[in-house]
Amino acid sequence: MTTSTATAPAPAATATAARTPGSGRLRRRLAQWGFVAPAVVFMLLFFGYPLVRNVVMSFQHYTPKTFFTGEAPFNGTDNWAHVFQDALFGKALWHTLVFTAGSLLGQFCAGLALAVFFNRRFPLSGALRSLILLPWLVPMVVSGIVWRRILDQDTGVLNSFLDTLGLGGHTPWLTSPDLALLSVVLVNIWIGIPFNMVILYGGLQEIPKELYEAASLDGASAWRTFRSVTLPMLKPVITVVLVLGFMSTVKILDLILALTDGGPADATQTLGTLTYQNSFVQLDFGAGAVVGNVLILISAVFAVFYLRANRTEGK
Repeated sequence: MTTSTATAPAPAATATAARTPGSGRLRRRLAQWGFVAPAVVFMLLFFGYPLVRNVVMSFQHYTPKTFFTGEAPFNGTDNWAHVFQDALFGKALWHTLVFTAGSLLGQFCAGLALAVFFNRRFPLSGALRSLILLPWLVPMVVSGIVWRRILDQDTGVLNSFLDTLGLGGHTPWLTSPDLALLSVVLVNIWIGIPFNMVILYGGLQEIPKELYEAASLDGASAWRTFRSVTLPMLKPVITVVLVLGFMSTVKILDLILALTDGGPADATQTLGTLTYQNSFVQLDFGAGAVVGNVLILISAVFAVFYLRANRTEGK
């Protein structure tokens, strides 16, 4: 009679490789990069490459012939000198600053007033807010075409209405060099008011009601409450609204093209329209790239100041 001895199974720890803390951290790091990688690739392909290509193009003699031959010889800073010596560039830069500042100021003030107005509940407030959103939902080109018909000197609705009131009905809103830029700014304000109102209205909803009750008990007036409670609490939201508004306004092209096409007499020419004119009308792609780079540089400088202000405020 033979006896067999059963062999004890090996422990699970010896059957599989021991997991070290270092390998676990490596797997977590790879998983994190796996989630981030698609966004990084997207940014490099659709933002990084066009930006670098635009900078390189600004130092090249890039013409329609280049698309067939592939030859775009470097010409140093000739494109930059040509653009900066052009008097139209200075006018376009000034018009861009006026257009952006006027639009931001008008959109913000009107949007804040409407947000404060709708912050108090009343019948049909929701329906009215929805109607005010319509200008923002309509494509900008469509809004430009509609306003071009409204502001037409001879057949426009606005001049007809003013003529009915006896206030003169022959104002050249879009054909006068003195009024064209103002008209474009007012139209852009009309388009941007709903966006400002919605964002600021959301910020007002987040302000604790107890602060207003405390201000009322202290005998603060409505203006004092607005200045000491509402505005300080809205500061982060206001910053976001102004930054997003600046980024979308400084590069506007389609609205101006639909209204005035940069005229009359270049009175509404901005950096955005000048880039378009140089690149796709005069087919001087090098000069167009230069103006585009200036526009990008302005946005980058604004972004740096914004980030630095936020960092200082956070400290």
